[in-house]
Amino acid sequence: MSPRSASVNEELRRRSRERLLQATVELVAERGYEATTLADIADRAGSARGLVSYYFPGKRQLLQSAVHRLMHLTLEAALEREPRSEDGRERLARAIDAILGLAVEQPLLMRTHMAGILQAEGFVQGPEQQRLAFLLRDTVNRYGSRDVDADYPLLRALLMGAVFAVLLPGVPMAPARLRAELFQRYGLDWELGVPPGGQPPGGTAVGPGQSSPKSSSKSSSKSSK
Repeated sequence: MSPRSASVNEELRRRSRERLLQATVELVAERGYEATTLADIADRAGSARGLVSYYFPGKRQLLQSAVHRLMHLTLEAALEREPRSEDGRERLARAIDAILGLAVEQPLLMRTHMAGILQAEGFVQGPEQQRLAFLLRDTVNRYGSRDVDADYPLLRALLMGAVFAVLLPGVPMAPARLRAELFQRYGLDWELGVPPGGQPPGGTAVGPGQSSPKSSSKSSSKSSK
């Protein structure tokens, strides 16, 4: 039997790595970080235990890469879903909704991820983080930024802050409220992206040229008198 080609070996390594990342997301979401071992992850992925150490220096780096992969896949799916849009404002709205949605749908996983980032190692500069950064930078660019190098880190910080606020134990903020604040900051119409329930909270998040529900109702009552 002839030896496998370099491209076949590379594809096998890629698939093996992807299985480990997916297994990590599943197990940490089910059991939590401390209760998940590297052996558990290898078993779930159907991989040899040594492969985990081959690809990742430790469990914290593995988790961060796994969550960054989940984030970039979620973000990419949101940006490319039908009807596909090239409009920068629509794409930014979808990006905000995608990241906030992960905080709501995967609270244990995202809380663990945020805690890891706040530790000394910070961001793991792996391919998953780089793909996520590329998508967010591209979104900022399509939105019309004149200085992507400055505006991308700001968007990243705002999204991280919003995720943290959703997950803060004991005093979490409502995702719709945070969405309203982000949409107002970027001048996005509430109807863009995937609105969580129709009207913005308190009528505060209105796009350019729109009036809030409260002000509209006041105008209507005045004109009917």
